[in-house]
Amino acid sequence: MRLINRNTDYAIKALLHIAGNSSGRFPVSGLSDVLKIPHPFLRKILQVLQKEGILLSSKGKGGGFALAIPPKRIYLTDVMKIFQGSLELDHCLYRKELCPDIKTCPLRRKILSLEKRFVQELASITIQSLLDDKP
Repeated sequence: MRLINRNTDYAIKALLHIAGNSSGRFPVSGLSDVLKIPHPFLRKILQVLQKEGILLSSKGKGGGFALAIPPKRIYLTDVMKIFQGSLELDHCLYRKELCPDIKTCPLRRKILSLEKRFVQELASITIQSLLDDKP
C-alpha cells in the first residue's frame, strides 16, 4: 500500500519550499534545481496546483509560482485528492474482481473504521503545520 504517490510528494515538497521562503515568486527552473525534480514533471504539477487555485503564476522576468492562499489553509488531504483522487484504504479485490463478501466481511468493517480515523488525522495537517514541525 502506498499512501502518497510521486505527484503528491513532489507537490508537497514544492509547496513547502514556496511557503517556507518569502522570496516572492519561484520559477520552475529554480524549484527544479533545489528540489531535484525533473523540470517538465514539476512544471506540470505546479500547473495543476495553479489550476486548482493553490498557486498563482506569472510569466516573464521575475515571474514564477507563488501561493494563492495562506499555507495554513492548504490541507494535505486537498493536495492528495488533487493528485490521487479520494482517499480510500478499502480496495477489497479478490483477484481482479470485487470480493463477493464485500458487504459482510469483518476485516473490511475494521479497515473502514481505521480509514475514517486515519483520514480525520490527515485532514488536520496543513502545509503550515508541516513547516512548523520542521527540525
